[in-house]
Amino acid sequence: MLLRIILFAVIGLGSAGFGIVGWVGLHSTVPAAEAAAAPPAPKTRTVLVAARQLIPGSLLKPEDITTDEIDVATPTPGAWSDTPAARSELVGAMIRRSLGPKEVVMPADVMRPGDHGFLAAVLGAGERAVSVGVDAVSGTAGLIWPGDHVDLILTQQIDDPTAPRGRRIAGETVLHSVRVIAIDQQLVHGGANSIAENLSNRTVTLEVSPSEAERVSVATRLGKLSLVVVAADQASADQASAAAGNIPPKTETITWGGDVSPALRQGAGGEGQTIRVFQGSNEGKEFRF
Repeated sequence: MLLRIILFAVIGLGSAGFGIVGWVGLHSTVPAAEAAAAPPAPKTRTVLVAARQLIPGSLLKPEDITTDEIDVATPTPGAWSDTPAARSELVGAMIRRSLGPKEVVMPADVMRPGDHGFLAAVLGAGERAVSVGVDAVSGTAGLIWPGDHVDLILTQQIDDPTAPRGRRIAGETVLHSVRVIAIDQQLVHGGANSIAENLSNRTVTLEVSPSEAERVSVATRLGKLSLVVVAADQASADQASAAAGNIPPKTETITWGGDVSPALRQGAGGEGQTIRVFQGSNEGKEFRF
């Protein structure tokens, strides 16, 4: 009897052992099967895309470009990878069609500076392209980008020794809120002639009317030219006003040296106005007050 009980106990323990081994084996193979069935993570690459809605005819600025991850299997032939060279190549390029946020920028979507017909495509109807030379300081130290609007200021010295000291230097705005369409010979800000490599001279190309082009041509012979950036909202308001045909009347204002420096109004030695008096054929005499 005792032997029979021991036999049944051994058989029961063996069955339980086989059950445990089977259960462990079953559950250990499930994760492996699931892992084998899971698809591999898709390979992606970083490309340059539109940071916001872009309209045709606009010139790309650094803030217009951002990055996104796309599947390498996605057909995007020619899409720019995110490199400093690619960003520099795109900045200043003209948008050919509307691009939505996060839309990949393709070669067919832009016309880059240096492409044949770039300037003709960028210019508005009846407009002209004129270039002016500025130095690193008067060109706002490289902070101007294609697409910005600027005022063009002329500073000149009046070669008249009889004029009061305060009236021998004058500054005036030659052009107001004109669009920058290119910078430097490569027509790209940050290109081979970037400000880091050439701090002495800059060439800025502006979009102007025929009459404004004549004013710029004369201004380049009179004195030093400087650029002043116009606020984006003001530039947009000016464009909307011009599109509506509301052209403000030209106001010719001059800032004299004496308006800026009271010392020039007084002169180095308390000099005031000078009057030259002529008596007959004798040489005139100067009287200072």
